[in-house]
Amino acid sequence: MARAKPVDVDAYIAAFPTKVQARLQRIRRIIRRVAPGATEKISYGIPAYALDRMLVYFAAFTGHIGMYPISLQLKKTLGSAAAPYAPGKATSTMRFPHDRPLPVALIARIVELRAEAGRAPDKRAARGKASAKR
Repeated sequence: MARAKPVDVDAYIAAFPTKVQARLQRIRRIIRRVAPGATEKISYGIPAYALDRMLVYFAAFTGHIGMYPISLQLKKTLGSAAAPYAPGKATSTMRFPHDRPLPVALIARIVELRAEAGRAPDKRAARGKASAKR
């Protein structure tokens, strides 16, 4: 049976077992602490946070919680700290297994770096403005 689409992040979290709820709430608190100005919503049926542009998404699954988007550049920046949570085939995600402690510092760093990237000038937009001047 398919889950009903949640109306907000509270409803999303409430749909999971108690232990998973606690992990989801912890991730939510980390995001709010690191990016206090971020807006919270449901997008694609999962929790999403925006700050200037989309910051991060997270979603619970049977064996893990996924966090998105995690670019290859971000994985390189995070270095060896990211390796245990970066599955080989899934190039744009981090997976935090339920049977391991949440990597709180890593999650905070991901949000911090995504927020910094969101505040940086968008190179594509700058190119578009330059070509429009021609």
